[in-house]
Amino acid sequence: MKSERLNTHHLIIGAGPVGLAVAKSFKAAGIPYHQVDADDDVGGNWYHGTYKSAHILSARSVMEYPDFKMPGDYPDFPSSGQMLAYYQSYASHYRLTESIQFNTKVIRINPITENLWEVTFSDKTAKTFKGVIVCNGHHWSKNFPKYDGDFTGETFHSKDYKSSDQLINKRVLVIGAGNSAFDIASESARVSSKNFLSVRRGIWIFPKTFMGKPLASLKVPPIPDWLRESLIKMMLKLTIGSHKEYGLPKPESKVFDRHPTVNTETLMHVKHGRTIIKGAVKRFLGNQVEFEDGSRENVDTIVYATGFKTAFPFLPKELCRVEKAHVKVYGFSMYDTYKGLYLVGWMQPRGGVGSLITPYANLLANFIKLQDKVNCPVGMILKKMGEPLPTSHLFGGAQVIKWIEKTEKRMDTIEKEGLKIDKHLDDFMNKPLEPNSEPLQIGMQVY
Repeated sequence: MKSERLNTHHLIIGAGPVGLAVAKSFKAAGIPYHQVDADDDVGGNWYHGTYKSAHILSARSVMEYPDFKMPGDYPDFPSSGQMLAYYQSYASHYRLTESIQFNTKVIRINPITENLWEVTFSDKTAKTFKGVIVCNGHHWSKNFPKYDGDFTGETFHSKDYKSSDQLINKRVLVIGAGNSAFDIASESARVSSKNFLSVRRGIWIFPKTFMGKPLASLKVPPIPDWLRESLIKMMLKLTIGSHKEYGLPKPESKVFDRHPTVNTETLMHVKHGRTIIKGAVKRFLGNQVEFEDGSRENVDTIVYATGFKTAFPFLPKELCRVEKAHVKVYGFSMYDTYKGLYLVGWMQPRGGVGSLITPYANLLANFIKLQDKVNCPVGMILKKMGEPLPTSHLFGGAQVIKWIEKTEKRMDTIEKEGLKIDKHLDDFMNKPLEPNSEPLQIGMQVY
């Protein structure tokens, strides 16, 4: 297999919301790049992974790119179709599609000599790049919990749910307590003959709006975390009430320790008797499901709304440093022991990705330029300067913006620290690694 050498170019993997923002920033910064996507169009999950009735959870004001506003006739919570049209328009406006090679799947990435990266594609061709920016998303590698016994009915993951036609006149069990679980349970309540929702732990449930305004767009003044949490709990008590009123377990975590479920429609279906809350599944008995409390229900269809894995199946094991659902990187994307590899978009900010990814993509472009000036990995510099590794995949939007702004202001200091490290470092070279013999998937999202 002959490898084509693009030693001055970086490869961007993925043309979803994150990959498009990175490409736009690279183009503006004059950084040579090539971009690939396994699909035949841009949009990522909004193109291939959402159901027809889906709407965004966060307000459009935090989902849109700061430098490319959504159309004025879009509602506060645009539909999946509107979001896809928006990303297609963004790619067209900045002429990004002309640099994207569609229908191209990456099957292996490997560090080789001279600090280069060899990328092998599904057509068995290979190309060598100066660096690789991984924007492969986190809503594609399905997680299926394992239970004792066998279920003889129909099963599918929420990723494969497209419309309520799949649930008409069936006895449906939705497993999960996240946003997809509550959305699908709401749709099932309208068309199924009976609808069950299995919730194994207490979760915080948020309304989409408060006092008529999208919750994610409300401006909160800088206050201590304990006070913010107290105010939110008071708001939830007034709008939602007690979890036990709906047969739901009480949340055991703090408000911001897990991703909230933004959906009150399911709660109304519970009150209408159209949705029955059940506890954790214990085992399957043919067409019956037994729950941890010993109760059993006859079920035709199970929908696994059980989350996704943070997966990098094309990377060597050494470069899959994932714990639960967060990646052990510095500056949200870089390792301290390798340069030229950037894992972007794995985190899940509270709020919307649009307002964060544009400034981060601009910062990433500056990191790329800085890497040309120093021999040591930029991740190593950040580590030496006291940058901590992430301990979660959840981040507050304001927290990330503050970090980006602070980092932009100290780029000169980071460069000086890197040059200082270089003086005491032998010529740095990435260690070549053996590729995985089989795809590696680690880091389960919590459901």
